[in-house]
Amino acid sequence: MTLDSFQFQLCDIQGRLFELSVKKRYDSASFIQTFMTSRCAAALDDIYDRLQWAGEEYILEELNDEVKGLAQSQNQFSTEVMYWAGYLYRYWHFYTGHSSKDIYRIADSKTMNESWLGFHTLDNEMAIDNLIEIYDQKKSAKY
Repeated sequence: MTLDSFQFQLCDIQGRLFELSVKKRYDSASFIQTFMTSRCAAALDDIYDRLQWAGEEYILEELNDEVKGLAQSQNQFSTEVMYWAGYLYRYWHFYTGHSSKDIYRIADSKTMNESWLGFHTLDNEMAIDNLIEIYDQKKSAKY
């Protein structure tokens, strides 16, 4: 699958958004969950929304307003993990068509933090396929 330049730009903006959350000292696990289940993420999932033309600082302000304050703490993932997670989540949407909420259900913040070391050097599609496979294995092991 080949993304167009606009889609790559959205992936990069979302990666920078996640990275910015670390610089602002937001709790990483909480930030990821909050963002991936937010109206802001749904707007980025949409075919066209004005938020897609905004930068990461503006999107962060919108998210902070939407949730009436993001949680701050000392619990941040590395900026490398956060950029990768944000970028991959957006790429995942373009690759599969899944909503951000569904993607988060498959690969939550803990999964992304734990998977970074082994997956960040993989092709994006391979990393996504592996994350889906891990989810499917966990799901089938419960039954």
